[in-house]
Amino acid sequence: MKINQTFSYEGADVASVFGLITNKEFRDEVSEKIHAISYESTIEPHGEGFNVSIKRKMPAQMPDFIKKLTGETVEVLQREDWGAPGADGSRTADVKVNILGQPASMAGTAKIYASGSGTEFSLTGDVTVKIPFIGKKIEPEVAKAIIAALTSEVELGKAKFAAEG
Repeated sequence: MKINQTFSYEGADVASVFGLITNKEFRDEVSEKIHAISYESTIEPHGEGFNVSIKRKMPAQMPDFIKKLTGETVEVLQREDWGAPGADGSRTADVKVNILGQPASMAGTAKIYASGSGTEFSLTGDVTVKIPFIGKKIEPEVAKAIIAALTSEVELGKAKFAAEG
């Protein structure tokens, strides 16, 4: 199942948005906001880019037929490999999200780029659940969970920029 989401950070520049999402304290705050039971964030520079790794144990907020497969909690590993800035300052990352111990994942691309008087953050990707017959029924639920977590992260980021005024 395809994911294609774009969010706007009005009034924020690309460097500021990138600085926020490569900040360990911010990513930990996001984990708390989305009610992670436990989490571990690692952010490491590589050249002009960054590797971001976030492992979270989350309540399985899925329909009952999926909870029968996953249990009451799921462990999610999110990896982002952010490259060097483009000539225009934009950033691109390869993104992988895996539900550990389950045949569910997302692979895609995140981009941060200037747009009008602010910055856009976009995520495109493919969610796959490799379970015969029912995988396609589960994919929309996994996509919903990924989009909900991303939306919470963006809302928290926007609130931080608004507070800085």
